[in-house]
Amino acid sequence: MTETLKVRAGRRAVTVGRPEKVLFPEDGITKADLAEYYRAVAPRMLPHLRGRPLTLERHPGGIGERGFFQKDVPDHFPDWVGRAEMPKEGGTVTYALAEDAATLVLLADQGSVTLHRWLSKTDRPHHPDRLVFDLDPSEEGFGAVRDAARWLRDLLDGLELPSLLMTTGSRGLHVLVPLDRNAPYDDVRAFASDVAGVLAARHPDLLTTEVRKKAREGRLYLDVQRNAYGQTAVAPYTVRARAGAPVAAPIGWDELDDPELDARSRRLTDVDLLLREDPWGPAPRGRSLRAAADRLRRTGLRARP
Repeated sequence: MTETLKVRAGRRAVTVGRPEKVLFPEDGITKADLAEYYRAVAPRMLPHLRGRPLTLERHPGGIGERGFFQKDVPDHFPDWVGRAEMPKEGGTVTYALAEDAATLVLLADQGSVTLHRWLSKTDRPHHPDRLVFDLDPSEEGFGAVRDAARWLRDLLDGLELPSLLMTTGSRGLHVLVPLDRNAPYDDVRAFASDVAGVLAARHPDLLTTEVRKKAREGRLYLDVQRNAYGQTAVAPYTVRARAGAPVAAPIGWDELDDPELDARSRRLTDVDLLLREDPWGPAPRGRSLRAAADRLRRTGLRARP
């Protein structure tokens, strides 16, 4: 068995230890495969990561074993890996930053299968430039997710907010709204809650904002809890720790019409397809939530069910 592998990523050659270590036992996907995937998608992925603190979901023994989440940068990381010391209650946390392809390869070497990113950047950490709605179905069926995504897009369009769509690689979809970074997290989360409340009121038998699973009664959960300081959402193009190595993949709105689409439609082995075109490009300009909230109030939609 090869003990190490040198992976050229930009200006650096990163050493991957135990490259033949199988991380996805049902699929035979190795650490070398994971490192090569992240090297290949780096040009498409890095614009969504730069300047954002990362939480690492690590599975050094493979996804068949229990993994763990890591916020603090490990002491053994080389100096060239970006770092950001961010305040928390009672202290600080030093997060890793993925500023280049070499860092993505290094993270793969450490068994970091999934990367979770902040919705804000280090230069303005309390003011996110992304708002995220997580469409979380109560069952494995995907029809309710499609419907909820379409309804949410129509509501956001009425508020003159552009939206982006992404498979999660898990169960549902994420709908993201680019923001201008003027609103603090509390305002962003309050606005997202109001929008989710309006949507749930329009479709009370199918959608819910109930945090408690027992209260959802089989309805799709419109989750806005990630819109808070220090919270994270799965990064675009990251691999999920599930059989098949599904990817959280940006998609176009027209792809909702594809009957084969589900939350795990894109996989690590689909790298050529993922790189063929950019469904989110060119990125829409970040919008003001103040103007959108005014539109929500003027149209009388703010009231919750």
